[in-house]
Amino acid sequence: MNADTKVCGLDPSSEYVDLAAEVLSLLSDPTRIKIVLALRQADELPVNALAEIVGKKPSGVSQHLARLRMARMVTTRQEGTSVLYRLTDEHALALIVEAIKQAEHAVANGQIPPHHHAPQQ
Repeated sequence: MNADTKVCGLDPSSEYVDLAAEVLSLLSDPTRIKIVLALRQADELPVNALAEIVGKKPSGVSQHLARLRMARMVTTRQEGTSVLYRLTDEHALALIVEAIKQAEHAVANGQIPPHHHAPQQ
């Protein structure tokens, strides 16, 4: 049976390793991280609101959203003439949260990082 020959996705020889690297690469842009964090807080937002939150022009934010949408990390919903963006699922956010926690450790200088004593939101 075919299932017996499949390698676990978490195995170093997994067929998903290269794709996982692409996902991490896509999320390595600060603007995209800010977009994901903004969508975490607001659930759904139009491009102009996201642009204001992340401090970028709407045209640039649209390009970032297009890449996130092609990767199926965000999805859209039409409301009248507005297009609202939202996270497709929790996985992109989870990666970013863990990366931010790792960044906190990197600058903690032996101190307890904020995520170890602050309430999680």
